[in-house]
Amino acid sequence: MAGSRSPLRLKGFHANRDGRLETSRQNSKSSLLILFSVVVLDLIGFGIVIPILPFYAESYGASATVLGCLLTSYAAMQFLFSPLWGRLSDRIGRRKVLLWTMAGGAVGLLILGLAKSLPMLFVGRILSGIFGANIGIASAYVTDVTTPENRARGMGMIGAAFGIGFIFGPALGGALSVYGYSVPILAAAGLGAITVAYAWFRLGESHPAKGAERGSLKSALRIPLVQRLCALNFFFTMGTTQLESVFAFFMADRFGYQAKDVAYILALMAAIMVGIQGGLIKRLVMRFGEKLLLTSGVALLFLAFFLIPEAPNVWLLLIPLMVSAMGRGISQPSLMSLVSRGGSAEVHGSVMGAFQASASLARVVGPLAAGFLYDRHPSWPFFLAAALMLPVFALSWRVPVKDARQLATEAP
Repeated sequence: MAGSRSPLRLKGFHANRDGRLETSRQNSKSSLLILFSVVVLDLIGFGIVIPILPFYAESYGASATVLGCLLTSYAAMQFLFSPLWGRLSDRIGRRKVLLWTMAGGAVGLLILGLAKSLPMLFVGRILSGIFGANIGIASAYVTDVTTPENRARGMGMIGAAFGIGFIFGPALGGALSVYGYSVPILAAAGLGAITVAYAWFRLGESHPAKGAERGSLKSALRIPLVQRLCALNFFFTMGTTQLESVFAFFMADRFGYQAKDVAYILALMAAIMVGIQGGLIKRLVMRFGEKLLLTSGVALLFLAFFLIPEAPNVWLLLIPLMVSAMGRGISQPSLMSLVSRGGSAEVHGSVMGAFQASASLARVVGPLAAGFLYDRHPSWPFFLAAALMLPVFALSWRVPVKDARQLATEAP
């Protein structure tokens, strides 16, 4: 199905007089819901690993700096392979590439769960990074099946999928961690295999095979809007990775928390993001526009990152943590919606691949900086995160785009 050259054979789609794909409102919604369920299952498996990996690595003697290197190895592979997968999906279709990468990700998790040494942990994470560089493809799929004025809602569904994955994934990982750190990771590998099977039977193709490459990383980065948003995304992601990288160590050192306790806090933060991205984001976008939501979210993140290391107890710490979840909840889908307009339908995969690559590059640098700074003072990674929100705020005001409100009023 993914390789069919006739748009008429693609479930839920039909061709207009220009040969481009269109979807009815009902079919578009159905396609998004199926993609949403696939991404949710994929990200639950990813979320299972998040609270476990620091403790798993520490059991093999890893310091905060070595943990930063482990996280960086994953992100470095995402940086290298995100544009490749995006360009390939433009050429041969989204469905095929999603299936390949999800299957490869399951293999990477299997190796990680069976690892008996620190080098094998790196092998598993490197493979997971190579095949985990597929969120850009899912975002391109959303771009294929939505109109510009509804795109923030579609991107919000991707964000909500992240949130749900980070609710159930860390909670499941924390619950299974009592049986050993490898058990939840092996469970994630099994879930990955189930996800591939489900996607094989349920996920349709949104972008038929073109037979020749239409876009590349260079061509995507020649688009001025894409350039600015990729730069913005780099600083934004580098800031948020400071919290992600050292949060488990911070909670263990400051409050004596274990993997299960950290997982529950991450799940609570994810629940807030799901509530915003899954239900509120469309109404917020139509009332305020993506640009204002992006800048407001960044301002909330600045405040939260600055306050987190100053909290004297866990109950007061929850306040800035919840504020940070709100900030990410409104800013990330708005940012993804804006960048999705930076190119024609033929190069959406390349554009979203370049956008994901900018985040992956930040995840190469960010964990290294977080580990290095944390080993010197536990507060420094959070202060760096707050400082990085300043250029993000400045850049977001200079993004010259029409938001969803304008597009809706101009629609025929």
